Amino acid sequence: QPILCLPRPFDYSQKNAVLVPVAALGVGGMLLYWLRSGRKIKTIDMGDGWWGAGERPPKGKEDTSIRPFKIETSDKEIEDLHQRLDRFRFTPHVEGAAFHYGFNSSYLRKVVDYWRNQFDWRKQVEVLNKYPHFHTTIEGIDIHFIHVKPSYVPHGQAVRPLLMVHGWPGSFYEFYKIIPLLTEPAKHGLNEGDVVFEVICPSIPGYAFSEASHQKEFDSIATARIFHKLMNRLGFKEYYLQGGDWGSRITTNMAQMLPQSVKGLHLNLVFITTQGLGKMIRTMLGAYVPWLVGFSREDARRFYPFMQKNVYDVLRESGYLHIQATKPDTAGCGLNDSPVGLAAYIMEKFSTWTDKSFLHKDDGGLESKYSLDELLTNVMIYWVTSSIVSSMRYYKENFSKDPRIHNRVSVYVPTGIAAFPQEIVHVPRVWAKDVYKNIVTYTYMPRGGHFAAFEEPKLLAQDIMQFVRKVEQL
Repeated sequence: QPILCLPRPFDYSQKNAVLVPVAALGVGGMLLYWLRSGRKIKTIDMGDGWWGAGERPPKGKEDTSIRPFKIETSDKEIEDLHQRLDRFRFTPHVEGAAFHYGFNSSYLRKVVDYWRNQFDWRKQVEVLNKYPHFHTTIEGIDIHFIHVKPSYVPHGQAVRPLLMVHGWPGSFYEFYKIIPLLTEPAKHGLNEGDVVFEVICPSIPGYAFSEASHQKEFDSIATARIFHKLMNRLGFKEYYLQGGDWGSRITTNMAQMLPQSVKGLHLNLVFITTQGLGKMIRTMLGAYVPWLVGFSREDARRFYPFMQKNVYDVLRESGYLHIQATKPDTAGCGLNDSPVGLAAYIMEKFSTWTDKSFLHKDDGGLESKYSLDELLTNVMIYWVTSSIVSSMRYYKENFSKDPRIHNRVSVYVPTGIAAFPQEIVHVPRVWAKDVYKNIVTYTYMPRGGHFAAFEEPKLLAQDIMQFVRKVEQL
């Protein structure tokens, strides 16, 4: 009997040799699945909304058509503008003011004179209409967008849909220089023939030709949901996203909301809240031993001296933000009534947000990067649509909520970041990784500021293409 019992431990050990690894694999697999599932669970709830006037129509009764749209003008509109420009009241500036007090009034007089006597709005309307415009109604409001497809696609080549979102005080017009580079790169000296896009540029609701919300609390998350619905309505299941300024926040929310629909997210501005004792200590150490806290030499060059670049400069450039985040309608009504006031308010941002050193120039350096026709066309988009108040209101709707919600949900979709040296704030890669967990490309751009697509379209286009190529190879 003892001899008969001897094989039992041997059999048992054999079973152990098989069962233990299998069990470990099973537990490990379940743990991996749980971890991956946890990531999927951490998304922004898509929800739903209604922003139109009155009650929402019954389900199935909403107009989901996509309607061609054309920008138009009239003699009456132009005559009204000219009359208002003729009544411009000049306010002398103090000696040596340059742009330190805001828009230099002597240079503003030159801008108004050009606007009144040389600027051709009818011609610029033709420029704006060179791309196809559309309207479609989503959640009760009309959404305006342009949709540009390549004129020629070689056989077998995939065209990748790219949604590009503007910010304030920009517009869809910011992308007019970069669109041909992305849709027809070979024609413009970009040897990136393997990456071709069709580009969709919507106007944020309340901006330009997109209808403003009739209800309170219309924020970037509501915008993200509407833009996902727009892409779905256009027939896209997967797509790339690109944004700066509010466009960065909106496209980030889109990636946090429906990551399965976003093939890649490319940003030229990153919003990260720098809070907590840990970040304070890293900021202090970074000034002396940047490598110890994960900063590169270029990060240190752009980030320090900390107080000057991250406190004083930001405070100087963000006075508008406090007004718009609290009482936008008060200041907005004056801008909506005065084209000169509107131009000064908007164009001043295209000075110091393009290059901080332009603060010291009498003309704000505006014509060194843009033409007056380009700058005034952007202003006119706000003027003819009376959208300045609703565009400013967007700040109140977003800042009235805890902004940290946007950093609590990590972004796992492939992300590309183009860090332009003259951007208002610099976010090192190591900090961006706190939210964007899958950074595929992070590029220190050689020049350029806040309005990247408008100012440096070729640089931005090349970086987007480089990013997409890497994502496609993953």
